[in-house]
Amino acid sequence: MVLLLTVIGVTVQAQHYKYIDSTRICGIDNYKKQVKANANKQLVEIVKYIPSVVLDIRYATANNFMHRRMYPQAKAYARLPVVLALQQVEADLKTRGLGLKIFDAYRPYAITVKFYETTADTNFVAKPWFGSKHNRGCAIDLTLIDLKSGKELDMPTGFDSFSKKASANYPGASPLQIANRELLKTIMHAHGFTVLPTEWWHYDFDGWRDYQLLDIPFTAL
Repeated sequence: MVLLLTVIGVTVQAQHYKYIDSTRICGIDNYKKQVKANANKQLVEIVKYIPSVVLDIRYATANNFMHRRMYPQAKAYARLPVVLALQQVEADLKTRGLGLKIFDAYRPYAITVKFYETTADTNFVAKPWFGSKHNRGCAIDLTLIDLKSGKELDMPTGFDSFSKKASANYPGASPLQIANRELLKTIMHAHGFTVLPTEWWHYDFDGWRDYQLLDIPFTAL
């Protein structure tokens, strides 16, 4: 039986998913068919294309707002065109003595649901009836590091700070923090990414509309 739910004025079918019509979610079988038809649909491991990138996958640890491990592996995946654009970002940064540190990339839809059911602050947690750009393999959470020291550049907040200071345009940070944040924004925008207004670290790939929401566990990739 298909049950109809109304969530924030939107009627959706509750089949395998509580908040969204299951036809909007791509599982492993359909994903494989899509990749066979179009290689750009594949999720690829970022470090295999950008070996110099630093990973700090917080959701593979308890050091995150959920205070528990959410991912079985400390890996970062994204759609192939997203990773190729990140290659350009990393090359640009290298000329400045800088590099990228990635906190999160592709996120299975089921994890987004868990986030929402624990902390339903949709300024910082995606609405499960729409899904996240992370679920499409088209969003990256990241910051800048100094290549010589390996240290993160000073930003207005740390990753996953649920505060107004995390805004991409928060005016009250120090001049250095603002300069670092704006440098990241400028370089990411130059290579096809747009910052999320509420989170300085979150960037969406501009072509995200071409990709379906995914609910594929890391272990299946």
